[in-house]
Amino acid sequence: MRKTTISLVFLLLTLTAWCQQANYAKMSSMVRQLAMETTGRMRRMPSAGDRELCAFVRIEGNADSLLALYGGRSLARFGNLHVASIPLRSLSPLSLRPEVSRIEARQGNSIQMDTTLVLLGGAKAHAGELLPQAFTGRGVVVGVQDIGFDLTHPNFYDTSLSEYRIKRMWDFLSLDTLGSDLYVGAEYTTEEALKTYAHSRDAYIISHGTHTLGCAAGSGYDTSYRGMAPGSDICLVSNAVTEDISLIDSADVYKYTYALDALGFKYIFDYAKSVGKPCVVSFSEGSMMDFRGDDALYYEMLDSLVGPGRIIVASAGNAGHQVAHVVKPVGMESARVALISGGSSGYFSVKTTSDDYMLDFVLYGPDNARQTYLLRPADIYLRSDSLLTDTLEVGGKPYYITATRYPSYYNAAEEVVEVIVGTDKRMGLDYYAGVDLKGENVELEMFRGGGYLVPEDESLGSSAYSIHSPSSAPAVICTGATGYRTQYVNYKGDLHVYDKGSHGERSDYSSVGPTFDGRVKPDVMAPGTNIISSYSSYYLEACPDASDIESDVEHFEFNGRTYAWNSNSGTSMSTPVAAGAIALWLEADPTLSRDDVMEVIRQTSRRYDESLEYPNNFYGYGEIDAYKGLLYILGLSDIKEISDHQPAAVRFSLSEDGRLCLGFPHPYAKPVMVRVFATSGTEVMSTQVLPEGGMAAVDLGTLPRGVYAIQVCASDQALTGSTLIRR
Repeated sequence: MRKTTISLVFLLLTLTAWCQQANYAKMSSMVRQLAMETTGRMRRMPSAGDRELCAFVRIEGNADSLLALYGGRSLARFGNLHVASIPLRSLSPLSLRPEVSRIEARQGNSIQMDTTLVLLGGAKAHAGELLPQAFTGRGVVVGVQDIGFDLTHPNFYDTSLSEYRIKRMWDFLSLDTLGSDLYVGAEYTTEEALKTYAHSRDAYIISHGTHTLGCAAGSGYDTSYRGMAPGSDICLVSNAVTEDISLIDSADVYKYTYALDALGFKYIFDYAKSVGKPCVVSFSEGSMMDFRGDDALYYEMLDSLVGPGRIIVASAGNAGHQVAHVVKPVGMESARVALISGGSSGYFSVKTTSDDYMLDFVLYGPDNARQTYLLRPADIYLRSDSLLTDTLEVGGKPYYITATRYPSYYNAAEEVVEVIVGTDKRMGLDYYAGVDLKGENVELEMFRGGGYLVPEDESLGSSAYSIHSPSSAPAVICTGATGYRTQYVNYKGDLHVYDKGSHGERSDYSSVGPTFDGRVKPDVMAPGTNIISSYSSYYLEACPDASDIESDVEHFEFNGRTYAWNSNSGTSMSTPVAAGAIALWLEADPTLSRDDVMEVIRQTSRRYDESLEYPNNFYGYGEIDAYKGLLYILGLSDIKEISDHQPAAVRFSLSEDGRLCLGFPHPYAKPVMVRVFATSGTEVMSTQVLPEGGMAAVDLGTLPRGVYAIQVCASDQALTGSTLIRR
């Protein structure tokens, strides 16, 4: 009886909503489009049926009851902010409820891997070979939300292969949904289940997550290709992005939004909380920022998710070598820009404080055909819902122009016109749109959305405002990429060169700020160019001739399968390197918050160009320094006798009985001074050793248990420096 009553109420609500349409002002652009296509004036989806959207919703009062009336449900809640599942048919009627102030969803994440050339190279030494001896991330959960995981790679055991470090995974795309109470996919919570499942569903078509996880937490197996936190526990979420679209049932496609990604972050943090450990999450995905405020609730949710011992690190993006921002200044009559796309459409936004301008298009088609089109901002307000749509024919080729106008979410005094230009062919050098920004008395700012902007006057364009979301969120630590190694030899013996900077220089593809609301981003940099890490054996098996397999530096056998170490470049790689460094810091202090981590970054980061002011929109506060950060957190930075770097050519190991073994380049046999300091700053031991056969030892067995700083002083600069030992 109760079910019948709810159904009748829902029917009445729906019929009423059809008469009133919807409150589009409460909706993000994707939600608005879906509402119009299902129950609004566009009505393109009459058979939407029970298709669901995963969305952020702000609801006052009893949200569970309200959502249930419309066939929806809350999946997670933070105050009055919910991640909810909503039937598409209910978006319009739900928007009319006074308790609902905002419904938001967005799609379009892509992985942040630079593909300018074949991806090459090897990890910077400090990112893999010189980890602080006392801190490996033990007692910390490293979470990675990504795609393409090989759960069987030996990189995810400890170095002795005695401990399997992946503790849990939620695969959004898993088909093992029988009995699962998750919104999509299934989770795997035991070592047996993880090893039996063996790989995320998409690991045959991509290996991105296998690589990024290795950067953050790989043990290196029997190589030097270690991640930053090789002693950490691992929790994974295999989400879904544009590269996974072929694996998603069309009936479920709207479940896979940013709101679902937020549930992925929550899943990782909830696991870490259940085992009483701090956690850092690496996220090497994103998409362009917008002026619509389509990420407003997403940012609020992220702010609610992070806290002491809960850190999110995300990639800045790989658009730093492209024009993302064009300015036509006051006094210039016009500025001409070409809009080119690798696909069938491109889009951009124009922001200003005046209506006194025009967008004068020249649309190019086959056989040098062309057509002009003049767009005035005032024309858009004459259309229903401030949405203008026109179709033109150029040499028999259709062009579609859609324009909408709205106040900037970040400054209501600024108006934004957003324009999409599309065709039924690929927009390239022959088929493209020329746009003249006209208005002598007004400054016009043009922002890249999709496709590429090519200004006729190069001086008017820059890569500013190219940071991706969600790394643009205040709660997230945004990471850009630096370069060190410029070439490498692949597994075939071929030499490849991929020069994107050396000595910590910013790699030109790394996106730059500011954000659309004027904040400095990125926050920090990390090595991201030519980084060697693990690759999926299942991808290698399914795609042996893929272009990125040419970046493999080594193939090897393990448990009857062929695995690879592969070189990749991008902020996808720098992000897990930074996250792994933060895992070491959380091991030293599990209570660190995002603000605490940023303070460590401010105090200890390396600065490639000292002539710049920091922070800035190219380097943030500089390049993360895991070791200096540890010294700072442990209060050792003020001990003048301790170097703030590790000795490049000394190897350290500590036996169970407290003997510290030091390995030197053979046949080095000169006296070496070894000094030992407690974290209080007190020197507790000083001794001189003479290496024999490249080895020397110091007995620390009489010292109390704890962390000690070991200072090594030698005539060779490469043998001088400090490291940390946990006795």
